[in-house]
Amino acid sequence: MFTGLIEAVGELVAREIFQHGERLHITAPIAGELSVGDSIATSGVCLTVTALTSSAWSVDVSPETLRVTTLGQIEPGRLVNLERPLRVGGSFGGHFVQGHVDGVGRLLGVVEEGDFHRITVSYPAVLAPFMVSKGAIAVDGVSLTIADLRNGEFDAQLVPHTWRATALQRARTGDAVNLECDMLGKYVIRFLELRAP
Repeated sequence: MFTGLIEAVGELVAREIFQHGERLHITAPIAGELSVGDSIATSGVCLTVTALTSSAWSVDVSPETLRVTTLGQIEPGRLVNLERPLRVGGSFGGHFVQGHVDGVGRLLGVVEEGDFHRITVSYPAVLAPFMVSKGAIAVDGVSLTIADLRNGEFDAQLVPHTWRATALQRARTGDAVNLECDMLGKYVIRFLELRAP
Protein backbone atom coordinates (compact mmCIF):
# COMPACT_ATOMS: atom_id res chain seq x y z
CA MET A 1 0.00 0.00 0.00
CA PHE A 2 1.28 3.44 -0.96
CA THR A 3 0.07 7.00 -0.41
CA GLY A 4 1.05 8.74 -3.64
CA LEU A 5 3.45 11.03 -1.76
CA ILE A 6 6.71 10.72 -3.69
CA GLU A 7 9.87 10.11 -1.64
CA ALA A 8 12.47 10.54 -4.35
CA VAL A 9 12.99 10.92 -8.05
CA GLY A 10 15.21 8.31 -9.67
CA GLU A 11 16.59 7.74 -13.13
CA LEU A 12 16.18 4.72 -15.36
CA VAL A 13 19.78 4.04 -16.35
CA ALA A 14 19.44 0.81 -18.33
CA ARG A 15 17.01 -1.87 -19.40
CA GLU A 16 17.66 -5.50 -20.28
CA ILE A 17 15.26 -7.42 -22.50
CA PHE A 18 14.59 -11.07 -21.69
CA GLN A 19 12.56 -13.60 -23.63
CA HIS A 20 9.32 -12.61 -21.88
CA GLY A 21 10.03 -9.56 -19.76
CA GLU A 22 12.55 -6.89 -18.90
CA ARG A 23 14.90 -5.89 -16.11
CA LEU A 24 15.11 -2.19 -15.33
CA HIS A 25 18.07 -0.61 -13.55
CA ILE A 26 17.27 2.51 -11.54
CA THR A 27 19.48 4.88 -9.61
CA ALA A 28 18.40 7.19 -6.77
CA PRO A 29 19.66 8.45 -3.40
CA ILE A 30 17.40 6.00 -1.51
CA ALA A 31 19.17 2.92 -2.96
CA GLY A 32 21.20 2.46 0.22
CA GLU A 33 17.98 2.19 2.25
CA LEU A 34 16.50 -0.65 0.19
CA SER A 35 16.81 -4.42 0.49
CA VAL A 36 16.32 -7.18 -2.05
CA GLY A 37 12.66 -8.17 -1.91
CA ASP A 38 11.39 -4.69 -1.03
CA SER A 39 8.44 -3.27 -2.90
CA ILE A 40 8.87 0.13 -4.51
CA ALA A 41 6.35 2.10 -6.52
CA THR A 42 8.06 3.25 -9.71
CA SER A 43 6.05 5.94 -11.50
CA GLY A 44 3.00 4.37 -9.91
CA VAL A 45 3.84 0.72 -10.62
CA CYS A 46 4.49 -1.59 -7.66
CA LEU A 47 7.72 -3.50 -8.38
CA THR A 48 10.08 -5.72 -6.36
CA VAL A 49 13.78 -5.01 -5.87
CA THR A 50 15.70 -8.01 -7.28
CA ALA A 51 19.31 -6.77 -7.09
CA LEU A 52 21.00 -3.89 -5.32
CA THR A 53 24.14 -1.77 -5.12
CA SER A 54 24.85 1.28 -2.97
CA SER A 55 23.48 3.63 -5.64
CA ALA A 56 21.16 1.57 -7.84
CA TRP A 57 18.80 -1.38 -7.93
CA SER A 58 17.11 -3.66 -10.42
CA VAL A 59 13.49 -4.66 -10.84
CA ASP A 60 12.02 -7.34 -13.10
CA VAL A 61 8.96 -6.31 -15.10
CA SER A 62 6.52 -8.92 -16.41
CA PRO A 63 5.07 -8.90 -19.93
CA GLU A 64 1.65 -7.94 -18.53
CA THR A 65 3.06 -4.94 -16.67
CA LEU A 66 4.97 -3.86 -19.77
CA ARG A 67 1.72 -4.01 -21.76
CA VAL A 68 -0.56 -2.10 -19.38
CA THR A 69 1.81 0.61 -18.06
CA THR A 70 4.28 3.11 -19.45
CA LEU A 71 7.25 1.01 -18.29
CA GLY A 72 7.46 -0.70 -21.67
CA GLN A 73 7.96 2.68 -23.38
CA ILE A 74 10.36 4.70 -21.25
CA GLU A 75 13.99 4.99 -22.28
CA PRO A 76 17.17 5.26 -20.20
CA GLY A 77 17.59 8.78 -18.91
CA ARG A 78 13.90 9.09 -18.01
CA LEU A 79 13.13 10.24 -14.46
CA VAL A 80 10.76 8.10 -12.40
CA ASN A 81 8.77 8.83 -9.24
CA LEU A 82 9.64 6.55 -6.31
CA GLU A 83 7.79 5.65 -3.14
CA ARG A 84 8.30 2.89 -0.61
CA PRO A 85 5.24 1.24 0.96
CA LEU A 86 3.40 2.86 3.84
CA ARG A 87 4.71 1.59 7.15
CA VAL A 88 2.29 0.59 9.88
CA GLY A 89 1.83 3.63 12.09
CA GLY A 90 3.33 5.91 9.43
CA SER A 91 1.91 9.26 8.41
CA PHE A 92 -0.85 8.99 5.81
CA GLY A 93 -1.14 12.18 3.80
CA GLY A 94 -2.13 11.20 0.26
CA HIS A 95 -4.73 8.59 -0.66
CA PHE A 96 -4.83 4.79 -0.89
CA VAL A 97 -2.62 3.75 -3.81
CA GLN A 98 -1.86 0.11 -4.61
CA GLY A 99 0.63 0.50 -7.43
CA HIS A 100 -1.79 -1.35 -9.73
CA VAL A 101 -2.18 0.82 -12.82
CA ASP A 102 -5.74 1.07 -14.17
CA GLY A 103 -4.84 2.65 -17.48
CA VAL A 104 -2.46 4.87 -19.39
CA GLY A 105 -3.31 8.47 -20.18
CA ARG A 106 -1.50 11.27 -21.98
CA LEU A 107 -0.32 14.61 -20.73
CA LEU A 108 -2.24 17.08 -22.89
CA GLY A 109 -0.82 20.27 -21.46
CA VAL A 110 0.86 22.10 -18.60
CA VAL A 111 -0.09 25.66 -17.61
CA GLU A 112 1.82 27.77 -15.11
CA GLU A 113 -0.41 29.62 -12.67
CA GLY A 114 2.04 31.67 -10.61
CA ASP A 115 4.09 29.18 -8.59
CA PHE A 116 1.52 26.46 -9.27
CA HIS A 117 1.11 24.20 -12.29
CA ARG A 118 -2.11 22.88 -13.78
CA ILE A 119 -1.89 19.74 -15.88
CA THR A 120 -4.44 18.33 -18.29
CA VAL A 121 -4.43 14.56 -18.73
CA SER A 122 -6.48 12.31 -21.01
CA TYR A 123 -7.87 9.04 -19.70
CA PRO A 124 -9.24 5.89 -21.40
CA ALA A 125 -13.05 5.70 -21.63
CA VAL A 126 -13.07 2.52 -19.54
CA LEU A 127 -11.95 4.59 -16.51
CA ALA A 128 -14.84 7.09 -16.76
CA PRO A 129 -16.96 5.42 -14.01
CA PHE A 130 -14.08 5.84 -11.54
CA MET A 131 -13.34 9.49 -12.27
CA VAL A 132 -14.88 11.92 -9.77
CA SER A 133 -14.55 15.69 -9.74
CA LYS A 134 -12.58 16.63 -6.60
CA GLY A 135 -11.74 12.95 -6.20
CA ALA A 136 -8.31 11.35 -5.96
CA ILE A 137 -6.19 10.13 -8.88
CA ALA A 138 -2.59 8.91 -9.00
CA VAL A 139 -0.67 10.20 -12.04
CA ASP A 140 2.66 8.37 -12.42
CA GLY A 141 2.28 7.51 -8.75
CA VAL A 142 1.65 11.09 -7.59
CA SER A 143 -1.47 11.58 -5.47
CA LEU A 144 -3.49 14.41 -7.03
CA THR A 145 -7.00 15.81 -6.81
CA ILE A 146 -9.11 16.10 -9.95
CA ALA A 147 -9.76 19.84 -10.19
CA ASP A 148 -11.91 19.72 -13.32
CA LEU A 149 -13.39 16.70 -15.07
CA ARG A 150 -14.50 16.54 -18.69
CA ASN A 151 -15.31 13.74 -21.09
CA GLY A 152 -12.00 11.93 -21.63
CA GLU A 153 -9.77 14.36 -19.76
CA PHE A 154 -9.19 15.99 -16.40
CA ASP A 155 -7.18 18.82 -14.87
CA ALA A 156 -5.15 18.61 -11.66
CA GLN A 157 -3.37 21.43 -9.85
CA LEU A 158 0.13 20.81 -8.48
CA VAL A 159 1.36 22.84 -5.52
CA PRO A 160 4.95 24.09 -5.82
CA HIS A 161 6.38 21.35 -3.57
CA THR A 162 4.79 18.55 -5.62
CA TRP A 163 6.03 20.10 -8.85
CA ARG A 164 9.60 20.37 -7.55
CA ALA A 165 9.66 16.96 -5.81
CA THR A 166 8.35 14.78 -8.64
CA ALA A 167 9.29 13.79 -12.16
CA LEU A 168 6.15 15.52 -13.45
CA GLN A 169 8.21 18.72 -13.74
CA ARG A 170 10.11 17.05 -16.61
CA ALA A 171 7.03 15.66 -18.37
CA ARG A 172 6.19 17.01 -21.80
CA THR A 173 2.95 17.31 -23.74
CA GLY A 174 2.20 13.95 -25.34
CA ASP A 175 3.99 11.89 -22.69
CA ALA A 176 2.19 8.74 -21.55
CA VAL A 177 1.40 8.60 -17.82
CA ASN A 178 0.24 5.79 -15.55
CA LEU A 179 -3.17 6.34 -13.98
CA GLU A 180 -4.56 4.66 -10.88
CA CYS A 181 -8.07 5.54 -9.80
CA ASP A 182 -9.14 5.75 -6.18
CA MET A 183 -9.25 2.26 -4.70
CA LEU A 184 -12.34 2.87 -2.57
CA GLY A 185 -14.26 4.11 -5.59
CA LYS A 186 -13.35 0.98 -7.53
CA TYR A 187 -14.79 -1.23 -4.78
CA VAL A 188 -18.00 0.81 -4.65
CA ILE A 189 -18.47 0.52 -8.43
CA ARG A 190 -17.81 -3.23 -8.31
CA PHE A 191 -20.27 -3.69 -5.44
CA LEU A 192 -22.97 -1.86 -7.39
CA GLU A 193 -22.25 -3.93 -10.51
CA LEU A 194 -22.73 -7.17 -8.56
CA ARG A 195 -25.97 -5.92 -6.96
CA ALA A 196 -27.51 -4.96 -10.30
CA PRO A 197 -30.39 -7.27 -11.36
